[in-house]
Amino acid sequence: MSTALAERIQALKAALAETLPAERLIDDPLRTLAYGTDASFYRLIPKLVVRPESEAELQRTLAECRARGIPVTFRAAGTSLSGQAVTDSVLIQLGRGWRGHEILDEGRVIRLQPGVIGARANQLLAPFGRKIGPDPASINSCMIGGIAANNASGMCCGTAQNSYRTLRDLRVILADGTLLDTADPASREAFRRSHAGLIEGLERLSAETRANEALAEKIRHKYRLKNTTGYALNSLVDFEDGIEILKHLMIGSEGTLGFLSAITYDSVVDEPCKAAALAFFPDMATTCRATIALKPSPVSAVELMDRAALRSVQDKPGMPEALRTLPDGAAALLIDVRGHDEEELAARMAEVQASLEGIRTLEPVTFTREPATYELYWKIRKGLFPAVGAVRETGTTVIIEDVAFPIERLDEGVLALTDVFHRHGYAETILFGHALEGNLHFVFPQGFEKPGEVERYQALMDEVAQLVGVEYGGSLKAEHGTGRNMAPYVELEWGADAYALMWEIKALFDPENLLNPEVILSRNPTLHLEKLKPLPAAHEIVDKCIECGFCEHVCPSKDLSLTPRQRIVIAREMARLEALGGAAGSEEAERLARLRADGGYAVDETCAADGLCATQCPVGINTGDLVRELRHERLASRAGLAHRVGRHFSGATRVARGALNVAGTVNRVLGDDLMEKVSGSARRLSGERLPQWTPALPQAAPVRVLGQASSAPGQDRVVYLPSCATRVFGASRQDREERRSAMEITLSLLEKAGFEVTIPEGVDRLCCGMAFNSKGQFEEAARKAGELNRELLVASENGRFPILMDTSPCVLHLQSRLDKRLAISEPVAFAHDHLLPRLTLSPLDERVAVHVTCSSTHMGLGEKMVALARACAREVVVPAEITCCGFAGDKGFATPELNASALAGLAEQVEACSAGYSNSRTCEIGLAQHGGIPYRSILSLLDRASQPAGEAAN
Repeated sequence: MSTALAERIQALKAALAETLPAERLIDDPLRTLAYGTDASFYRLIPKLVVRPESEAELQRTLAECRARGIPVTFRAAGTSLSGQAVTDSVLIQLGRGWRGHEILDEGRVIRLQPGVIGARANQLLAPFGRKIGPDPASINSCMIGGIAANNASGMCCGTAQNSYRTLRDLRVILADGTLLDTADPASREAFRRSHAGLIEGLERLSAETRANEALAEKIRHKYRLKNTTGYALNSLVDFEDGIEILKHLMIGSEGTLGFLSAITYDSVVDEPCKAAALAFFPDMATTCRATIALKPSPVSAVELMDRAALRSVQDKPGMPEALRTLPDGAAALLIDVRGHDEEELAARMAEVQASLEGIRTLEPVTFTREPATYELYWKIRKGLFPAVGAVRETGTTVIIEDVAFPIERLDEGVLALTDVFHRHGYAETILFGHALEGNLHFVFPQGFEKPGEVERYQALMDEVAQLVGVEYGGSLKAEHGTGRNMAPYVELEWGADAYALMWEIKALFDPENLLNPEVILSRNPTLHLEKLKPLPAAHEIVDKCIECGFCEHVCPSKDLSLTPRQRIVIAREMARLEALGGAAGSEEAERLARLRADGGYAVDETCAADGLCATQCPVGINTGDLVRELRHERLASRAGLAHRVGRHFSGATRVARGALNVAGTVNRVLGDDLMEKVSGSARRLSGERLPQWTPALPQAAPVRVLGQASSAPGQDRVVYLPSCATRVFGASRQDREERRSAMEITLSLLEKAGFEVTIPEGVDRLCCGMAFNSKGQFEEAARKAGELNRELLVASENGRFPILMDTSPCVLHLQSRLDKRLAISEPVAFAHDHLLPRLTLSPLDERVAVHVTCSSTHMGLGEKMVALARACAREVVVPAEITCCGFAGDKGFATPELNASALAGLAEQVEACSAGYSNSRTCEIGLAQHGGIPYRSILSLLDRASQPAGEAAN
């Protein structure tokens, strides 16, 4: 960075610090690298990351940047693929302040701020039977700001339901800081007066474009296809009014014309009845003819997959046997049909079948309505991209080229493009896409480190651009945005007149070229070959990461420190710098030292290691495993201490209960407020080593109740294993209605259901080992799991009787560590399989909250948990966007800010609930602290709502 730019950046930071808190002005090496990374294969590191939380703050940020001539780039979720969300200047990142929403007209309209995740928008609209039009594959992770700014579409959206077509209004902040609300007549009129030159310029360009018949027709042709190359020139032929032109130009503008602070969509109907068929064809030409035949039929989606794509997933678990026997050259169409009711669905399926008559298939086309098979078909389609990512060579990236052909030339276009890839040595390329729109994705691994690889990629892209954009009149970027990746080819695709028009548009909105420069439009012909992202080997656990960002929305530390993707980015950069060894310069050595120093907190201490990231990762990476490995290395010297604690575990739990009793006594003397202050002061003085006391801290568990377990002869037997958490933490001091510990609740319920209860011998010394494993003490964790395994075999008579463990995370930990003869269940599964048949339910007239723990998600028990609660209470609330609670065993005490950050917004969602329910005692402590209501075991709810089978309700 030049001295002059560095000084301007520091001056900017100082100016913004007058109104923004320091934690929202970020310029340290670790976080600028982490927050500056997106899903593309480009690496630019911002000099400053700014997190404004309101329109006023963003306007001031833009004004200060403009005053100093400093470029800015806007970032939402960072799932974009073309390099449109990276910068080496100032990055403006969206935080919690941009997640507002408003549902209008009974769901027909929805107003969304740019930080709302796409799937959340659909969740809000679901009660009305509607959804937003765009449906990108990343909808569970990407945000509305990115969806609109890229005009992202997807599998069912086509061109009719994308953001351009379903846009009603928006709020936009321009480069000069002006805010325009197109839904507000006063704002529109004021803008016409203040920005008359911009409005007149847009209306002039519209008139000139419509008068140029050849250009106007070219534009109309381009937007009959999916097209996100360049600016939305269709706005110039679709509209004459300057405000309407401006509004629609913002869609797909990738942050180069302004900032979308809110967008109002016309929602679309979400048809509830669904069916799908996986149709196999002998060759690509036949497959493309079938696609053309299906175009006028009532299909929701038609997804094309070539033989290489099908081969890449055929050996995955659960795949149909037919995939393995397909001949070379075969291809498939996944045909999705939907309807408002079963009768309409049946009629549409029949119409689709009729469309395919006379077209040769390898097997009869059969539709399924069975949910498991339907999901399997889509699993095949969605598994194609990660299939390439999972087998690529370490150090290479995965590139997705995203093109569209006129559908009438789809078959010849596919064959020609396949030939181009093979001639340039990309034999591993697979092809799939949204066939109805002629939109195809070519996915292939690409390295840039070896000599000649950059040149090979350049030659490929040059020929692809000529073939698709010129010879076939198609789109070089159908739905992924232009970004840096395709900016050098925009003129080739569009021609000189349209390209000049785009530069005029840019000059009207951003004459100083400060908004996301070099994105969409660039004079640099090799821009797409510069600033390429290194992907060095860091650890075998994470080396397959493609940095897509799909993991981020479920991470409890996403608003506090780093996400799983960002932790991997830091691990890779540290590995790269370490590999330099003695060749590292002073700047690189200093950078590595800083990353190591800051990484302790950001990478390790604030990671809950819950593994939810693996449930979203296309290649199944659990970043928590990496963090545990790092802890194992860092804490190797404490293995002896861990072993001593494990050998004297009964004493350790007694000490913990004693500490709770002491804390309770002191609390009664000091009161909650003073106790919290004293605890906080002690924690600070200890260097954050002492745990934080909270009012939600429960009383000590009464372990004596385990000696009172029912053992009536002749009853069915169950082995009850209370976890160490429930043997330490008893009932909440603040819960006025449920005064029993989890152990007492469980024993009461088992007795009510008529079970004879066996408690394992020496239960006070038993532990599943998870507490040790989470600290990287793998040897002691394995020893404790083995010890428990032996006792459970004895107690269950070698698996003859089922085992109930009252804490879900422990059960997940044990699933791969116990003898296969042992059948161990956590509360939800045990209640469903063993308790409900023995009980009569009388639902309580209460509104209750349910927290689905990470472990329940991993074990696929979320729906069962919610269903159990709904059987026991009048109304059940599952708080939105609350995934992992962040308590993570003892993190709630040791790193309380993680728990607080993960549960931000919980209290507002559960304030009308009488209580909350979960299946992990430590999670319930944090949930109660930040939810403002008692949280209890789900078995408490079942106990309160049930009687023994056959007994009438009271």
